[in-house]
Amino acid sequence: MSVKDEAAAAADRGFLGQPRALAHLFGVEMWERFSFYGMQAILAYYLYYSVADGGLGIPQATATSIVGAYGGLVYLSTIVGGWVSDRLAGRERVLFWSASVVMAGHIALAVLPGLAGVGVGLVLVALGSGGVKATATALVGTLYAEGDTRRDAGFSLFYLGINVGALIGPLLTGLAQSEVGFHVGFGLAAIGMALGLTQYAVGRRGLRGGEASRVPDPLPAAQRLRWALVAVAVVVVIAVAGLLGLLPLAGLATIVAGTCAVASVAYFAFLLRSSRIDAVERRRVLAFIPMFIASVAFWSLYQQQSTVVALFADSQLDRSLFGWTVPASWVQSINPVFIIVLSGVFAALWTRLGSRQPSAPVKFAAGVGVMGVAFLLFLPMSDPAPHSAPLLGLVGVLLAFTVAELLLSPVGLSLSTKLAPKAFPTQMVALWFLSTALGSALAGVFAGNWTPEGQAGYFSVLGLVAIALAVALALVAGPIHRLMSGVG
Repeated sequence: MSVKDEAAAAADRGFLGQPRALAHLFGVEMWERFSFYGMQAILAYYLYYSVADGGLGIPQATATSIVGAYGGLVYLSTIVGGWVSDRLAGRERVLFWSASVVMAGHIALAVLPGLAGVGVGLVLVALGSGGVKATATALVGTLYAEGDTRRDAGFSLFYLGINVGALIGPLLTGLAQSEVGFHVGFGLAAIGMALGLTQYAVGRRGLRGGEASRVPDPLPAAQRLRWALVAVAVVVVIAVAGLLGLLPLAGLATIVAGTCAVASVAYFAFLLRSSRIDAVERRRVLAFIPMFIASVAFWSLYQQQSTVVALFADSQLDRSLFGWTVPASWVQSINPVFIIVLSGVFAALWTRLGSRQPSAPVKFAAGVGVMGVAFLLFLPMSDPAPHSAPLLGLVGVLLAFTVAELLLSPVGLSLSTKLAPKAFPTQMVALWFLSTALGSALAGVFAGNWTPEGQAGYFSVLGLVAIALAVALALVAGPIHRLMSGVG
């Protein structure tokens, strides 16, 4: 940004003290998250409930593998969205068309029966959501000049929009599923995404032009056919592998986790070897590696809300409330309630502390540590007897989930935009989401080991490992911060 642009950005406080354009990104992300979490809240149940109960009757371990694989694919596809944004279409256009693909995926889940609807719907939602997440987050980063202390607070407000949608989605889709059926719940998710797309179509004019529409690393016209053929080849290989039975449903999460791990190594190698980044940017990419590892560990536990926590709520939790049995899917709305309440507190805290706030590595260490403690809090509720765990106990555990999330997730979103090389702004955000992809897939892998009888050992091992990793990160926070060269 020029000095004039930086001054204009600092003076723009039209949305709760933040840049006016943040309101439009807040809105489209809120409705996209409504549809995403609304569908995800009932997905596992749809897969493993019996046919008589409206489900597909898939084994429970296979169902959690599919959910974990899907979660990983959502974030893995941010790489595709980031690449298309940086090299072909620009962030603003990719955001609009990705939201359209998400809506098509939810429609497929609502109207297509059986595994055909699951396959088509989840692939479309995963691809579209990846494009939305990569570009919306990167667009938020363009609203702030370097050194603007409102950045972390702005990302926290953006995160609030995410969680308003995440709160309402499971409540409505879960109620529709329990009262009418799964496909009505999926239909509500489609309607939510349609509302978000409409809102963005009306308000996107304020984001067009300038940095939002710029293609920072245009793909030469001579290379476009080659990349199109590569894309077609990838689709054909995946389709053939599926038809030959080489992508077993029970092992999908493991396959996605392995793919994410390989992609992560390749992505870091690409950035570190690129001639388009300078020495300072290279140090910042190196500093991002331990943060990436901590993020993977965090998300591998946190994303078990849609696998292990969903199973726990369905089989172990006493959901009786004033004579009414609360739908199991409503548990997915507890975390967003706490996010909505506490995100403003964290935003105010970081704003008030300003330059005195803890460094990003310290925040990350605290987030991973609290996440480990959250898993240990399951231990008093580890009685294998059905529906023996108190609802308030799980509420307390999810409060700890929320504190951990606010210490790490919005800070990580912000950090990815601050550490990004100038030549690869959106792809650095995609790399951040790749850590979430790997963690989400691992959440599906780990969930296959959970049983009511063995849950005490399960929660103990994962919680203690997370705490040990947090201590290690805290010990090296200083050197990591120095590698960031003035960022974070």
